[in-house]
Amino acid sequence: MTPEEMKKKARKLLMDGMHCSQAVAVVGQEKLGIENDGVIRAMGAFGGGLGSNGETCGAVIGGIASVGLKFGGNPNEPEDDMKIRAYTEEFLTRFKKEIGNGCILCRDITGVDWKDEKQVEAYRNSDIANKCWILVGRTAQLIGEMLER
Repeated sequence: MTPEEMKKKARKLLMDGMHCSQAVAVVGQEKLGIENDGVIRAMGAFGGGLGSNGETCGAVIGGIASVGLKFGGNPNEPEDDMKIRAYTEEFLTRFKKEIGNGCILCRDITGVDWKDEKQVEAYRNSDIANKCWILVGRTAQLIGEMLER
């Protein structure tokens, strides 16, 4: 799966009802040749900025989870931990600069209080939702480019 294909698929998954965190994690897994439904279900808790609290953008969490899937999990390989840190630092820096307009917090990106039903409804019927679809696609593309190295 190319980064461009990841971009398109992540956007479709978001439009079809997945959380941003799940959409990015799904395409990250596919890029790595991994299939783990448990990870995808767990990623649902990160939508809306950590369980709809407006904190770290779920797409960011999905991207970082993909980095962890590539390099993490082996305590006998300390160089993998260094790779996770380096890739995460690069990913966050690039996300802020290229995608998030200097932000990684969902509430700053969307301007939505996810606990306010009226704001959520207004979001779903506005151009802000399009902004998230674009953001999720670009985030998936970015993580795809990074995972190719």
